[in-house]
Amino acid sequence: MNKTTMAALAALALSGAALAQAPVPTAERPATKAGDSWVYRDTKEIGPSGWTQTRDDFTVTRVTASSIYYTAHQAGSSQPSRDVVVGPDWSVVRNVNGKETTVNQPMAFPLTAGKTWTIEYHEDHPNKAHHFEEWKTVYTVVGAEKVTVPAGTFDAIKVEAEGHWRAEIEPSNTVVQGAQTTTGNTTMVTEAKKVTAEPIEGRTYKAFWYVPSQRRWVKSVEEYYAGNGVRNERYTSELESSKLAD
Repeated sequence: MNKTTMAALAALALSGAALAQAPVPTAERPATKAGDSWVYRDTKEIGPSGWTQTRDDFTVTRVTASSIYYTAHQAGSSQPSRDVVVGPDWSVVRNVNGKETTVNQPMAFPLTAGKTWTIEYHEDHPNKAHHFEEWKTVYTVVGAEKVTVPAGTFDAIKVEAEGHWRAEIEPSNTVVQGAQTTTGNTTMVTEAKKVTAEPIEGRTYKAFWYVPSQRRWVKSVEEYYAGNGVRNERYTSELESSKLAD
């Protein structure tokens, strides 16, 4: 092996060592400000054929130590804007069984590669169909990833979340009526059916591409699967434009 080859190999080894020792990039909590706004193209897919797409505007109106207040408005809609409050990391908090509970937390600053956090809760009677629902979601900072959306191409920090949901169908009684006809006679038949409590379950997947310079994610995907592994719902949000306060 000549001196030139040995020098090249040594340089390569030093380069690899430098890369191995390079610090993992960290994204601190952004300085979100009143006036920050983002326009997203939102796509909703329900079942095999339900597909809708809207343009939604989010504008921050107030920022406190514990919350972000913003308005949300759908472009072209005659409905007024909605006023919404979320956590400082855009976490969604609502009343669950009489207690304020975090039900979705796409970010947990500072973001570092490999960081994980878990959201888990049980809710009684969340709707007329379910006796209860249980949700558990584990979020993981995957690392850096380039992503392209209508607003452009960005170097993002990707967060993935995989979870499981379980519910029990609310017991109910149904009454079915029908006509039974014999020779010369028609008789109304009433049958009562009881629907017993039945457990159901499925899985969830979420992904968020956070860009520090945008102070928010530029793309998100949320998917919900039934117990047979078939996806029932998917929600995709992609940034079209933004205007950030100085």
